[in-house]
Amino acid sequence: MTLFLLLVSIYGCLKAQAPADTFAYKEILDIPYLESEVVQVDSLQRLHLVLPEGVEQPPLLLWIGGGAWSFVDRNVEMNLARKFAREGIAVASVGHRLSRGLFKDSTRTHGVKHPVHIKDIAAAFKWLYDHAEEYGYSQDNLFVGGFSSGGHLSALLAMDDRYLEAHGLSVKDIRAVIPISGAYDINNYYSVFLNHEDPQTRTFADTHVKDVFGDTEADFTDASPTTYMDNLSIPMLLISDHDLYNYTKVFEEKLRESGYRDCQILHVFNFGHGGLWRDMSNSPDSQTRRIMIDFIRRNTSY
Repeated sequence: MTLFLLLVSIYGCLKAQAPADTFAYKEILDIPYLESEVVQVDSLQRLHLVLPEGVEQPPLLLWIGGGAWSFVDRNVEMNLARKFAREGIAVASVGHRLSRGLFKDSTRTHGVKHPVHIKDIAAAFKWLYDHAEEYGYSQDNLFVGGFSSGGHLSALLAMDDRYLEAHGLSVKDIRAVIPISGAYDINNYYSVFLNHEDPQTRTFADTHVKDVFGDTEADFTDASPTTYMDNLSIPMLLISDHDLYNYTKVFEEKLRESGYRDCQILHVFNFGHGGLWRDMSNSPDSQTRRIMIDFIRRNTSY
């Protein structure tokens, strides 16, 4: 189901807890989500928790920032996290190990490849699941979302069950998923760069895509949420911006073919890639953020 406009009143059928920007919140920063003996990059494998105060067992959004799998920074996602917390929704801004990012910085010599990023996200989800009672949010209402490369990772966590099953969990332990402005078919993503008319952009097929996912079609297929369409079993809010619409369109077509219907799709044509992130993170009245908040409230189990 494609919805070009999703406007759902939170004051009618929804159990909204209070008007916007009501709740105070507290921040707990730089929590390691792995035991010290298995940490590989201590500065990255951590999360920030932003918890609304005065809300009993709020839902929690595990949020994965963008940055081409190479420049993701949990710190720059905190404005968005605080805005959700003011609405009574807890947020974990999660960091993960990074690829080299050769396409942007040729001096970087170290980095990881798939599936390292998603393994970190799965480990963070496991930590959040296990510590729900300690921090006071609802274990039954754990949402996952992300922007750009984080959009890809959020969809992959919800669709490729191997990563949560490695921790004794299931994709059904995710209440719902919100992928935003990601690439979901990595073979398609690679071909866009490889066949681009600009010679410099063509080099990104190697310095970006292969640098993140490996060298072969099999590697790309393994990393693609579209490979795991049969595993979709939870609600999804899929959002795209004007610049990356074509990547979402590929995913949308696969969704239509699969018969999966528990999905709402929003194409935000009035913002480009960076513009949409800035609007969601900084605007006091972001319509896209409002739609995300409404989606979480509608899918929260009370």
